[in-house]
Amino acid sequence: MPKRARFVNHIGMRIEEAAQGRARCSLELKDFHHNTNGVVHGGVLFTLADTAMGAALFSMLDPDELCATIEIKIGYFKPVLEGDLVCTAEVLNKGRSIASIEASIHHGDVLVSKSSGTFTIFRRKTDAGLAGPPVTG
Repeated sequence: MPKRARFVNHIGMRIEEAAQGRARCSLELKDFHHNTNGVVHGGVLFTLADTAMGAALFSMLDPDELCATIEIKIGYFKPVLEGDLVCTAEVLNKGRSIASIEASIHHGDVLVSKSSGTFTIFRRKTDAGLAGPPVTG
């Protein structure tokens, strides 16, 4: 796993493990994670799911590859007011250029959100600063 991204660090998320197409992330909720109604903002859960899915996929990539989100669908089942969140993610299918991933977020034993995402896989930039040829499938 590369060093933690500044945004992940900013919101206090922890990537606890990422290996073999699976990841587990957690977040201890603070006041700034809440919306004006006192409920954890949906964007917090979205960020947790997106990051966990990316970490799960990144654990399967070659050293010269990166990934990026193409799209995510998220369902919010229960409001969260306080405590800790845990997100687990699993790569369902990885092709040469596209991967399908799922994530679940729990507040204790309660499933509060489920996501599915599609990610692209591509090569790192070259020394010339241009992206290498796309990974095609």
